[in-house]
Amino acid sequence: MAYLIGTDIGTSGTKTVLFDELGNTISSSTYEYEMLKPAIGWAEQDPNEWWRAVYQSINDVISQSGVPNSEIKGIGLSGQMHGAVMLDKHGDVLRNAIIWCDQRTTKECVEITEKVGKKRLIEITANPALTGFTASKILWIRNNEPAIYDKTDKILLPKDYIRYKLTGEFATEVSDGSGMQLMDITKRDWSDEVLEKLEIDKSLLGKMYESCEITGQITSEAAKLTKLKVGTIVAGGAGDQAALAVGNGIVRKGIVSSSIGTSGVMFAHADSIEIDLKGRVHTFCHAVPGAWHVMGVTQGAGLSLQWFRDQFCKDIISDADKKGIDPYIIMDQLAENIPIGSEGVIYLPYLMGERTPHLDPDAKGVFFGMSASHTRDHLIRAVLEGVIFSLKDSLEIMKDMGIQATEVRASGGGGKSPLWRQMQADVFNSDITTINSKEGGALGVAILAGVAKGIYPDVVSACDQIITVTNRQVSNASNQKQYEQYYQLYKKLYVSLKDDFKTVSSFLK
Repeated sequence: MAYLIGTDIGTSGTKTVLFDELGNTISSSTYEYEMLKPAIGWAEQDPNEWWRAVYQSINDVISQSGVPNSEIKGIGLSGQMHGAVMLDKHGDVLRNAIIWCDQRTTKECVEITEKVGKKRLIEITANPALTGFTASKILWIRNNEPAIYDKTDKILLPKDYIRYKLTGEFATEVSDGSGMQLMDITKRDWSDEVLEKLEIDKSLLGKMYESCEITGQITSEAAKLTKLKVGTIVAGGAGDQAALAVGNGIVRKGIVSSSIGTSGVMFAHADSIEIDLKGRVHTFCHAVPGAWHVMGVTQGAGLSLQWFRDQFCKDIISDADKKGIDPYIIMDQLAENIPIGSEGVIYLPYLMGERTPHLDPDAKGVFFGMSASHTRDHLIRAVLEGVIFSLKDSLEIMKDMGIQATEVRASGGGGKSPLWRQMQADVFNSDITTINSKEGGALGVAILAGVAKGIYPDVVSACDQIITVTNRQVSNASNQKQYEQYYQLYKKLYVSLKDDFKTVSSFLK
């Protein structure tokens, strides 16, 4: 029996899972770390914390399992997208990484658009300049921290920094590289035109691979920390959403993924490149060779519920701790007692600005429609509903692009909660399914490592072998009709508040 490891370097923590070749989970380990917020709208993390979490968690899963490291045939890496890790000529980190949800780069997005041209930028990179993407972060560092930029020898994405620590190789792959806004998405490689116009030296970037190619091997130094065998292959892996899609079997047309983690993502497979010329959703290379994907992002999805829990539910956290259950279970139970529409309370989940469909770093979180009769339970349900309304925005754009969803597979927090799954079925007016594995991105990149090693013939065949649907929730027509009324009002609220968001942002600068 061959074994594979998938490591997912997320925003709140790193999770490593050891699988057998049938996709069964053998052991897993998670280490958490914090997000640093040095200013309003800023978000950073220490890459050294990621590395400690990775080597400790790999060490854990090998030790817990008792599987000889000689039988572990490969490792795949998944990670939060769009981060900027700046390394000097010795491979040392020069500053904290600016991560995906950081919103400081508005001026740099204007600079990118002016230098490349709005239309040409979308033609090449398939997306408009966004504050969340890596290119604008690179320019911000060059504009505001020139001493750091001058010392920079390599710029890597979060998971690719881990690849460097494991293998000594500077490399990335097409799905994660797509989110840097430095690639020609059609050609699946770095864009010389964009790099030249932005004056970014290509030598600062890693070599580009497909997601299921071998990118390096475990070094003796990494082997000592992880307990992996020297020479174990490391596959390209994938950005977190492409990895999650592979782990959910989103590898052919018609199946759409709805994942709720810190952010929320609607993800659709595409056999040919499909671009929204308005830039409301993102088109990236898929982890499946020769395929692309269309993705809409809610910046503050699970983050909204986590924020509400931490700020207003201390008693629930304490009660859950005594009962030995997750606080979100109690919050679900409280929300379930509130009618659809939270009796008029509507929540806009824009705690970290918003990407789809508004592309607005100034957008703010809002509770609308509150009165003295509303309780905390109403607000909990409103948060759950507001996140799903935001994800529906993405699904509607995809439908306008001709991308049809015959099935939506839920994962992350939205997949664990029966209430949240039913909300999705009703709001999306679509069946919501879950699958046999809960390991998502870790399973996805383990599959990619298995393909790289030759254990599976290709990604689609591997998913067909490993992944099956285990649960299906159908839409309730009456609920769908009620939700549609609230959704239409939800959409109007952003339009009404857009200028006010910019005004309040100006007060904070």
